[in-house]
Amino acid sequence: MKPFRSSSSSLLSPMAAAVTVVAVSIILSATAVPPVAAATVEHTFVVSQVNMTHMCNEIPVTVVNGQLPGPTIEVTEGDTVIVHVVNKSPYNLTIHWHGVYQMRNCWNDGVPMVTQRPIRPNGNFTYQFDVAGQEGTLWWHAHDAFLRGAIYGALIIRPRNGAASYPFPKPHKEIPILIGEWWEKDLAAVDRNFSRGLYDEFSSGSTINGKLGDLFNCSGVFEDGYVLDVEPGKTYLLRIINAALFSEYFIKIAGHKFTVVAADANYVTPYTTDVIVIAPGETMDALVVADAAPGRYYIAAQPIQAPPPDTQTPEFATRGTLQYTGGVTNSSRADVVAPEMPHEHDTIKSFYFHGNLTGLRHRQRAGAGARRRASLRHARAGLHMPARPQVVQERDEPKSNQVIANMNNVSFHDATATPILEAHYYRRGGNGVMRLEPTSRATVVRRFRHGDVVDIVFQSTAMLQGDSNPMHLHGHDMFVLAQGIGNYDAATDEAKFNLVNPARKNTVLVPNLGWAAIRFVADNPGAWFIHCHFEFHLAMGMAAVFVVEDGSTPNTSLPPPPPGFMEGSP
Repeated sequence: MKPFRSSSSSLLSPMAAAVTVVAVSIILSATAVPPVAAATVEHTFVVSQVNMTHMCNEIPVTVVNGQLPGPTIEVTEGDTVIVHVVNKSPYNLTIHWHGVYQMRNCWNDGVPMVTQRPIRPNGNFTYQFDVAGQEGTLWWHAHDAFLRGAIYGALIIRPRNGAASYPFPKPHKEIPILIGEWWEKDLAAVDRNFSRGLYDEFSSGSTINGKLGDLFNCSGVFEDGYVLDVEPGKTYLLRIINAALFSEYFIKIAGHKFTVVAADANYVTPYTTDVIVIAPGETMDALVVADAAPGRYYIAAQPIQAPPPDTQTPEFATRGTLQYTGGVTNSSRADVVAPEMPHEHDTIKSFYFHGNLTGLRHRQRAGAGARRRASLRHARAGLHMPARPQVVQERDEPKSNQVIANMNNVSFHDATATPILEAHYYRRGGNGVMRLEPTSRATVVRRFRHGDVVDIVFQSTAMLQGDSNPMHLHGHDMFVLAQGIGNYDAATDEAKFNLVNPARKNTVLVPNLGWAAIRFVADNPGAWFIHCHFEFHLAMGMAAVFVVEDGSTPNTSLPPPPPGFMEGSP
């Protein structure tokens, strides 16, 4: 039996970018340190509205335990995590554990009407899952409406044998860095406006660990910024998470370089760079050595904009401060060294940054999966975002003009009666792709046999291109075989596939006006959401569900729902 280790959190005191065209095609060590015993880590998340004041405005914000960001969950590989969610907010919600495999545990993936019914106001729900076979930086967030803009936090999984087993020098400290947005709006109302085709909703600023920084002010009084204190000569592991709804970011620290060592809780070949590029949903682990002259240096986060002729939208940079202990701390803002940032339209820098990520060969988990011959290939299904409103029709509803995103000309529409996983498990229908006429809204389901090796090419080209697309697959990691600019050509581009040490990720960024080829092994039975992590693309229907069938043994099959799972369901 696992020992109980309580990390229970207590209740503390107290769009969007303009719509663009996006078409995406899917082709279907040894150590002397004794290991720590596996434990059970338990948290209580109380979701409620608290008043917060920034830029002279006090607004109610829906958060967990009174915090923005929410509590960090820290565990060791192999531990069991139990989180009791108490919903004291006025909204339905679920919590998704982004990047956690949930092997044979799809019931706890936290996607409304895909894996569970939402947790209603004044309701509660307990999630329980293991973090076996994973280590690194993941995160958690709400998966209802736009609420993840304020309901999110880090999930850090440390190695079973301790930091000495890292495939890089042991850092002096490990620091979560969460990039987010500050919304002076009711996020649930923003979601409702999107559903009605009103897309002129924008955040008011960007944040680092919940702080806006001194690029923002209230009547001339600068907002507090995040401060990272460092000691000269020490090495720090920054666990960077992009929790923003709408923006990919450039991250720089004046006078310092990063060595990227992991992405999406998978080790990568160490890569030294002066800028990190990170899209919504992604995590990057990077070492920073405090080797500059003692002083203060800005940590800057700048959103990336799609180049003109795409419509330009309000997107805000932010910054915190890295300061050396023992240095001057009461100097003016003019004394803080600022980095030279890339141009906001430099999308090619994002392309090369992500292209330079490769898997760390001797530490890749199940790396042979990338070398297995695909059993499903070249089955095409397109994702598309039109440049102008289209006539769409929901089931039994009149046609209306609305901008939508779609896959196979179908804009994803949530199940309305029974969650897809429940329908699949009890064989209540949903045996394939359910859709109506072109540009209809329906529930898109694609089935795979257990053990299928699936090749996918996400293609992002259309009349009018927009942002890059961070495509997130629940319940699985994806091997990034190759990426390119322009249209994918199997005759020439397949020869570029990296089958030796591809990066392994749960969120793959499809480059602006380009493509990304991935491979995954459908070895986790259940119903798994796949979607763009730009919230406005998801809200418009850029999503589908991949159902992985049971295997031939109990250990390769989905077990029944946990006890009490159906309690309180309508």
